[in-house]
Amino acid sequence: MPDSATSTPTDLPDGARAAAPDAGQDGAHHDAPIATVGLEAAPTPLSLRLAPGAHADARRAFDLARETFIAGRRLDMGPLAASLGVDRTSVFRWVGNRDALLTEVLWSLAVPTLVQADRATASEHGAERVADLLTRFAGDLIAAPYFREFLAREPARALRLLTTKASPIQHRFLATCEWLVRTDIGDHPFDDGAGDGGIDPASLAYLLVRVSESFTYADLITGEAPEADRAAVAFRHLLRVPSPAA
Repeated sequence: MPDSATSTPTDLPDGARAAAPDAGQDGAHHDAPIATVGLEAAPTPLSLRLAPGAHADARRAFDLARETFIAGRRLDMGPLAASLGVDRTSVFRWVGNRDALLTEVLWSLAVPTLVQADRATASEHGAERVADLLTRFAGDLIAAPYFREFLAREPARALRLLTTKASPIQHRFLATCEWLVRTDIGDHPFDDGAGDGGIDPASLAYLLVRVSESFTYADLITGEAPEADRAAVAFRHLLRVPSPAA
């Protein structure tokens, strides 16, 4: 999230609040594997420009765009250019179009939330850890006011950028989930050695991503309220994890 020297909302979820200055492409969580695997799987021209020292103007525009988004305001290229003291052409040259910029802003906020969930479940193991980590991640997204405001303000664009191949966000989340599966469950999930009942990590990751999307964006997809608890039940069933009460 923005530096504490700037105005930082106090009602951010724990994961977002844990982000350090520039916590995205090159922030304090850069060395956490869960923070880098998605970006490595699906880099973009802008993500490369946001690497440390790569392009100061792109970084400056990105930081201001991120602050604007966190404040719950619509991110528009004209006002962004005016705030930077340049014309729109310069901003487009630095960061690309609005969708490209929104994509990197959204992912930069997802990363510290993933890192927070990763740390919170560090003492857990196997499929249970994967289920609990993804539940925490979904819950933090559902609770983030700036994120819900974006979904309500631009539902069609949000779903397109977050849940389709129109942007690299879903690809990055898929890569992250596959990394989680391989790290915590193994390369042959649920394979009992008899040649039946197993599933490959990529397919399991795809199902986990779809479950996460279904409950995080339930209000846009079905009109129902997003619920992390329902996501938790689905994750546990999918990952064959007994309920905590069992």
